[in-house]
Amino acid sequence: MSLRIALHKRLSGGFAALVAFAVALAPFESASAQQGKGPPILRDTETEVLLREYTRPILRAAGLEKQNIQMVIINDASINAFVADGRRIVVNYGAIMQSENPNQLIGVLAHETGHLAGGHLAKLRQQLATAQTQMIIATILGAGALAVGARGGGNSGLANAGAAALSGPGEVIRRSLLSYQRQQEENADRAGVKFLSATGQSPKGMYDTFKRFTNESLFAARGSDPYLQSHPMPADRVEALEGLARQSPYWDKKDDPALQLRHDMVRAKISAFMERPDTVARRYPLSENSLPARYARAISTYLHGDLRSALSQIDALIQAQPNNPYFYEVRGQALLEGGRPAEAIAPLRKAVQLSNNGPLIEMLLGQALVASENKAYTDEAISILRAAVARESEAPLGYSQLAMAYGRKGDYAEADLASAQAAFLRGDNKTARELASRAKTRFAVGSPGWVKADDIVTAKPLSGQ
Repeated sequence: MSLRIALHKRLSGGFAALVAFAVALAPFESASAQQGKGPPILRDTETEVLLREYTRPILRAAGLEKQNIQMVIINDASINAFVADGRRIVVNYGAIMQSENPNQLIGVLAHETGHLAGGHLAKLRQQLATAQTQMIIATILGAGALAVGARGGGNSGLANAGAAALSGPGEVIRRSLLSYQRQQEENADRAGVKFLSATGQSPKGMYDTFKRFTNESLFAARGSDPYLQSHPMPADRVEALEGLARQSPYWDKKDDPALQLRHDMVRAKISAFMERPDTVARRYPLSENSLPARYARAISTYLHGDLRSALSQIDALIQAQPNNPYFYEVRGQALLEGGRPAEAIAPLRKAVQLSNNGPLIEMLLGQALVASENKAYTDEAISILRAAVARESEAPLGYSQLAMAYGRKGDYAEADLASAQAAFLRGDNKTARELASRAKTRFAVGSPGWVKADDIVTAKPLSGQ
């Protein structure tokens, strides 16, 4: 949805970064407005569609095509990706920005798919549980030895042995866990190369990306104990990966130019939304007339206040690619956020049509219909928003706009329920329960609306509230 942002929740986990995400949706906010809130999730139909196309053949090769693996993009400029809860591949927007071609990003996704196919997260959790048990046993034995030694004199050999038993196992267990993680990383590398070759894609991009990681981390890793690293030492890893990757018959295969253009368009959009306007201007100067450069400049222009010039630039983009749904989406968003919602409706209708009813774009259209304050649009807004949240059920914006539409129609039971669903997805559990409780009093007992409201009242919180 032209890079809309949603805050993610954090779950404390036993070791390292065992993270789960609550996918939500909210109007775009600048990076400065987000400071202090933690890295939010980024939602954008164009970017998500491209990432799904990148991962689909890899997931099929891995036997995961029917597992409903989701792609999550987070607001972090560093180059990173990881798996979360066994069904999400999480990608920093920095990993997209720093991937000069599709193959480099696809290589990272192939590696993360290797983690999913190997069930590495679940296995790591099991290793953690085993390690915790071992630590408890060692602590009990060490404490017992200390107690016996204390009765025999504080300097006894048994007392010293007890102290060693308390301090030693923790280090041994930690090294064992790190060794296990390094092995998982190596296995994911091998699996990633296998999946790329199985789908007729080059593993060179994967190698290039990890080689870049190596060059950036060599200084930091210099002098490090290799047994205290969660990943294989950089030079060793890249050497092993190169040996595997060069065996592929597709090593020299290049990306399709049309796919490269789409990749560059997404990078341009991310730059426009996430970087300072002067940075965007340097990255995409007026002297560059490529479609991605024009796309970035048009978005940056509307974001920073010159709506008339931005609309002119967007119209030129539409003229160049009249069937590109995301140009119409950006035009509609610019008008909506520029205080002209009625004018945003037409381009957003076109964007919905060309995107095959993308739910995030439908929500933007629903928002424009509601914001127009034309009661003639109320039923249409409700219909569109209900369809959108049915397919994108973790998006607060859809529910909050649906609540406004129902309120305008005088259906306060449905308005309270939709408001409760929006609050619940935002992690505002107190408000969600209050609204859901009120909704229950408005619905007939046992009706579908009553049941949904009751589910919210009795549900466990999404966050740590």
